[in-house]
Amino acid sequence: MPAVEPENWQASDSAALYGVDAWGAGYYSVNERGEVQVHVEHEGAPVAVSLLDIVQGMRARHLDMPAVLRVRNVLDHRIAVLNESFARAIREGGYGNVYRGVFPIKVNQQCHVIEEIANYGRRYHHGFEAGSKAELIIALSQLRDTESLVVCNGYKDAEFIDLGLYARRMGYPVFFVLESLHELRMVIERSRRLQIAPLIGVRMRSAVKVDGHWSQDSGDRSIFGLSTTALLQVAAELREAGMLDCLQMLHCHLGSQVPNIRNVRSGVLEACQFYAGLVAEGAPMGYLDLGGGLAVDYEGASANTTHSMNYQLDEYCVNIVETVRETLDPLAIAHPVLVSESGRATVAYSSMLLFNVLDVRDCLPGPLPSAPPEGGSELIAHLLEVLQRVCAKNYQECYNDALFYRDELRELFHRGQASLRDRALAEDLCLAVLQRINALLPQLERVPPELESLPEQLSDIYYANFSLFQSLPDIWAIDQLFPIMPIHRLAEYPSREAILADLTCDCDGRIDRFTLPSGERSTLPLHPLREGEGEDYYIGVFLVGAYQETLGDLHNLFGDTNVVNVAVNPDGSFDFAREFHGDSIADVLSYVEYEPKHMQEQFRRVAEEAVRSGRISVEERQRILQAFRDSLQGYTYFEKEGSWQR
Repeated sequence: MPAVEPENWQASDSAALYGVDAWGAGYYSVNERGEVQVHVEHEGAPVAVSLLDIVQGMRARHLDMPAVLRVRNVLDHRIAVLNESFARAIREGGYGNVYRGVFPIKVNQQCHVIEEIANYGRRYHHGFEAGSKAELIIALSQLRDTESLVVCNGYKDAEFIDLGLYARRMGYPVFFVLESLHELRMVIERSRRLQIAPLIGVRMRSAVKVDGHWSQDSGDRSIFGLSTTALLQVAAELREAGMLDCLQMLHCHLGSQVPNIRNVRSGVLEACQFYAGLVAEGAPMGYLDLGGGLAVDYEGASANTTHSMNYQLDEYCVNIVETVRETLDPLAIAHPVLVSESGRATVAYSSMLLFNVLDVRDCLPGPLPSAPPEGGSELIAHLLEVLQRVCAKNYQECYNDALFYRDELRELFHRGQASLRDRALAEDLCLAVLQRINALLPQLERVPPELESLPEQLSDIYYANFSLFQSLPDIWAIDQLFPIMPIHRLAEYPSREAILADLTCDCDGRIDRFTLPSGERSTLPLHPLREGEGEDYYIGVFLVGAYQETLGDLHNLFGDTNVVNVAVNPDGSFDFAREFHGDSIADVLSYVEYEPKHMQEQFRRVAEEAVRSGRISVEERQRILQAFRDSLQGYTYFEKEGSWQR
């Protein structure tokens, strides 16, 4: 926590506390009113819009929390900056070919995201990577530019290959990246049957080990890619089939979220040697696809750590261009078209999850007596005495004594020798002692290991209106860190330390790992709720555009959230370009094979039986059935009273 007195706290202190300027990459900041704002550009002129203003517009449109907010301008800028950074590196590096980006559809398959990438990316001939038949259908239905690549990865059956070949006949540069020799033989067979020459790529298995979360799947243990021997066999079989001229792409995927630029350079260097080897085998080649891996700095630490990166986009592009040119020039091999499949870095910044806090369970003791109550346990008196003498000189002794007396009273309670009131008072007195010791910890030169977890033990639990498993599955599945912070009240001192609990009935439905400039923490500084004032407290989870919506599940039958696509105008106003109401209860029930109409009929029979048995009146029956029908059409998340009666 910055060394600023609470009464002197300003919005700029919150910006520093949560590290907005570091992870925000110029897209997010905190304004003087203490609100997070998103930054976009219009013809070089900066424009900023408060997220709270957008939330108020959502509420006016009955788009309740939780919601995914996408800012179209940010997505457009990410597409532009990726293509323009490569173009600049190519121009300044004297490279003899062009760059073609493809977006991996698996990273975010939502229709409005794909539509925007296709529409805005057309000016850069930005294409798509498809790893399944469904994704290929998406790509072919969205692209209108026959210079945009379609790269087909994954295992492909005959139907998949036929569809890609037909698209090839229509003029689309569709590449089949081979994953196995069996796949090669199927491509040859289908292309002969349809009499359509395919564009073929081969995925090499890189020996380069990368840093980060996916390091165990890199190098020789990668589950993707053909062995060196298999690559030579592909060339031989294509030569024998008279189709070696179809082999035009080498594909090399180092891994996802690669944090170390040295890994990237090593991987590109190795890929160039494979590329040169295939040219020597007689393949025309022409395209070098370096896959994904371009990282996102979720921590804003600019470091070689799992959730960060030790390079910037321009450095990434320059390293690739330089390495390819310097490797191939001495071999007199023409520079290939450079292709990358940057998904995370394209969409992460444009989306955030917004939710409101419903309740708080704090770790504050209740009212404490100044003297032991008459007839109470002697242990209560001991705890009061410990509380009165806590100081920096004896905090360890007081800590030990408080726990001892509390546990002794718990034991008496278990044996029926202490009252419920005694136990409650003992718990509060012990908690008060621990709170005083916790307040002393920042003053200590060395915190004993036993007390290091005390701040976490005394933190609040903020119960929030979202499902971790639906909207932030990577936090649960792979310990992903995302920037998390309040989106308003940032001119106030955040006096509480908290973890976040979601709506699911699951002990894993919590967030208790946070990234701040001071390092990873188990609690997040937040503001106390304003009880009785009817004001929602909004929290944002940022950089969630990659994978989160695609991977989400229906834990406790919490469905898709509301989604809003906003376009910021040059004058600072904004339009709700697209809005999608989240799943109703009827929707999610149908996903798990319930028929809502049948369920209504079953419940109607139950209600009718209650009328016949005299438990309810006919009028009550009608109100109950209406409540059942309304609930079926309601949002799966928490709705404020009356918000569902629209």
